[in-house]
Amino acid sequence: MTSRSIAFANQKGGVGKTTTAVSMAACLAEHSKRTLLIDLDPQANATSALGLEKLTGGSIYQALLGSAALADSIRPSGIKHLEVIPSEVDLAVAEVDVARTENYLQRLRNAVNPLRELRRYDFILIDCPPSLGILTMNALAAVDRVIVPIQCEYFALEGLSVIMRVIGQIKASGANPDLDIEGVIMTMYDGRTNLAQQVVSEVRKHLGEKVFKTLVPRTVRLAEAPSFGKPINVYDSGSYAASVYRSLTDELLARSAAPVVVKSGAAGGS
Repeated sequence: MTSRSIAFANQKGGVGKTTTAVSMAACLAEHSKRTLLIDLDPQANATSALGLEKLTGGSIYQALLGSAALADSIRPSGIKHLEVIPSEVDLAVAEVDVARTENYLQRLRNAVNPLRELRRYDFILIDCPPSLGILTMNALAAVDRVIVPIQCEYFALEGLSVIMRVIGQIKASGANPDLDIEGVIMTMYDGRTNLAQQVVSEVRKHLGEKVFKTLVPRTVRLAEAPSFGKPINVYDSGSYAASVYRSLTDELLARSAAPVVVKSGAAGGS
C-alpha cells in the first residue's frame, strides 16, 4: 500500500485550514504514522506553526519546475514521525512559472509520486493556499482525497459549493479522475449560538457522512499555539482543543482503513 495523500483546501481564508492540517499531521505522528506535511502556501503559515524557519530555496518550488527532487526539500519537524516540506515567499512566483510548463496541472503529482512509490510515508498532507490558483489546482490533481475545513458561518455552504465544483472539474478534466472528498470539518464552532448549530445541521443535511462528527471549537489555546511554533497536541497536550484534533484524527484513520490504489500518468491540463 502506498502513501495516502490528502489536500486541505478552501478558497476562503481564515477558516482554520492550516491549523487543521498542522494539528492532524502532528496527531497522525502521535499514532506513529509516518507523515509528511507539505506547506504549499506562499504565506508559509504551516511552516511557522511548526516553528520552522522560512529558508530561501527550501520550498517545493524547484521540484514543481522539475529541477530538483522533492525529497531534497524534506526537513525534520522536531516531532517524531513528522517531516515537513516548508514554504517560503519565493513560492508565490510558482503560480506564474508553473503555468508556463507543459502539463502544468501534473507538476506536483509528478514530484510526489516517487515518494509515494517508495512507501516512505503513511500519509502525505498538503496545506493549500487560500485560493483556487495553480498551486491549489496542482494539489487537487495530485492527491487521493480532499479535506475541506469550513467555518460555522452563514456563507459556509456557498464556499463549499465552489470547492465542490472545482473538484468536479478536476475529475472531469482527467487530471485526477479518482479525486474525492475525504470529508468536511466544521471549524470555529460556538454551540451557544443558533447560527452555528443551524450551519452544521445544514451542511450535514447536504453531505451526510462526509461531514466529520467532531466539531472544532473556538478556543484561546488553539489560537495561541502557532505563535509558539507548536501544534496544539504539543503546545498543550491536555487541552480540550488537543482532544478535539485527536478525535478528528481518529475519524480520519477509521475512514482511511481501506487502501487506495494510485493511478499514475493521468492526462493533465496543459
